[in-house]
Parts: sequence; structure tokens; C-alpha cells
Amino acid sequence: MAVNATNIFEFFEKAATKEIYGKVLVEMGRQYDNIVVMSADLVRSNNIKKFEDEFPDRTINVGIAEQNLFGIAAGLALEGKMPFASTMATFASMRACEQIRTDIAYGNLNVRIIATNSGLTCGGGPTHAGQEDIAILRAMPNMTVISPGDPNQIGKVIKASIDHKGPIYIRIGRSGEPIIYQEDYRYEIGKSITVKEGRDITLIACGVMVSFSLFAAQMLQKDGISARVIDMHTIKPIDREAIVKSAGDTGVIVTVEDHNITGGLGSAVAEVIADNRLCCGFKRIGIPDIYCAVGGPDELYAKYGMDVKGICSAVKGLL
Repeated sequence: MAVNATNIFEFFEKAATKEIYGKVLVEMGRQYDNIVVMSADLVRSNNIKKFEDEFPDRTINVGIAEQNLFGIAAGLALEGKMPFASTMATFASMRACEQIRTDIAYGNLNVRIIATNSGLTCGGGPTHAGQEDIAILRAMPNMTVISPGDPNQIGKVIKASIDHKGPIYIRIGRSGEPIIYQEDYRYEIGKSITVKEGRDITLIACGVMVSFSLFAAQMLQKDGISARVIDMHTIKPIDREAIVKSAGDTGVIVTVEDHNITGGLGSAVAEVIADNRLCCGFKRIGIPDIYCAVGGPDELYAKYGMDVKGICSAVKGLL
């Protein structure tokens, strides 16, 4: 699916995905009385206070006990509720990994896991950076993994999740992500969005890296390089058709993600390329296979070649 994007320089209005998430939850809570919102002592940080104010009987704070958070969520799902359980990505994917795998994914339960402060957005160093979570969660059968391309998209993800069968891991940043989509568009879980058309190379990105890739494509255009940009918001199940088409149309694919390059979006795209025996140039951009340094997101993106300059340099080198 393609979306007509305006000039990239107009996109740097920013919004906090968590704030939009909290607002949409209230809207959905009014429509569906089976929605329950849960937190591990992060009610205000995860912006679910408004839901708690309006629906105190449907808000559960388990305290700093992430394993309990997802165990209780599984029980509620078995009773016909739809829990939206929020905590930081690093805690959801690792501290409560067994509970998510065995209690939720194994039973294919309707639990929505909202993983905040993903990737390098938290700036807290290796103990707090959720840099391995996509790799962990997409290895679980029945699990759908989504990383929205901009703050506004989280609303569409939440609404689309209502009719989706099975667990969903929804990965969002900390705050202040660039807004990309200035128009309404059709959103579907598992179907990527072509944000910009191009003929020379395809940039496949997820999360905040969609805006970086779009900005890089604008810069590359000045050097005569036409880059297609795809928002691969759903990493599992991945849009195989879009990958195959892009390999044939442009002959070169570069993946861009705020995640370890091992096991994440880049690995998922590489699997499609290998499975279909596609002949195309390919490169992964993301956190190197190391534990990240401590620093602000922008500083670390530059350090690891994930910023606009790094993406442009990688594309030119590959071409």
C-alpha cells in the first residue's frame, strides 16, 4: 500500500507515541467493556492515567512485578478480557520472557503487550535499551510483532488489534517521535506501507527509523539516487510480497531498525530474500552486535551509523 508523502522537512513536528496510545485507549475503552489496561508501576510513565481515571475498575497496577503482570494478563484473557499490558521493552522481552512465551503465546491468548522505551530511545545504556526484543518475540509461535512507523500510527494499531486473534507485541519509543503521516490512510496488520516510491534502492524500516529513512531518501534524491521507503511496521508476519517486489523493482534493499542487527527486521527481510532465492544487493543498518553505550538517542544513532548521514553513506557505499 502506498501513501503520498509531502516534503520530508515538514515532518519534524513531533509527538509522544505513549500520549497518543493513552488517548486512544480511553476511546477504545468506551466502546469495548472487555478492555483492561495493566501496568507494572508505570501508570503515569506509560500514559494510562486517563484510562485509570475514567475506568478505575478496569485498570490494574501490579507493582514492580513484570512476571506477575503477564501472568495475570493471561488469566484475564482466558476469562474473555482483552488486556493491554504496558512496561518497558527490556522488561517485557527478558524479565517476563517465560510468562509471555508459556502463559500467553503458547495459548494464543488475546493479550496486547505494549513495550515502551524500545531500542536506544531510553538512553539508559545496555541494561535499559530494548535492543534484542524483536528477535526474542518474533521467535515465539503465534506472536505478532509490530513497531509503528510514527506516533499517529499507534492509534491505528490499537484499533486494528481489537479484531486480531492472538497475542501482539507492540513496540514504541520513549517520547518525541517525528510525525510522518499527514493524511488518513488504510492500515492493516501485516501489510507494509510504501511511504515513498523509488527505482534505485529500497529502504525498509520500522519504528522511528522510518522517518530517518525518509529524510535520507530526500537527501539521496539530491545526488540523483531514487530511494523507495517502506514502513515495515509489522515485523511478524512480515509482508513478503512487498520485499519480493522491491528486490525485483530496485535490485537493492537496505533495512534500517533501532534494534540489534541480529534477529530483528534485517534478519526477517534476509530470510525472505533467502527463501525466495532473490538476487539483490542487501545491507542491514541497526545497532551493531554489541551492548550499546550510554547516551542520548541522537548521539547513539550517529555513533552506530543509524542517523540520516549514516544511512546515506551506507546507501552510496552499497550502490
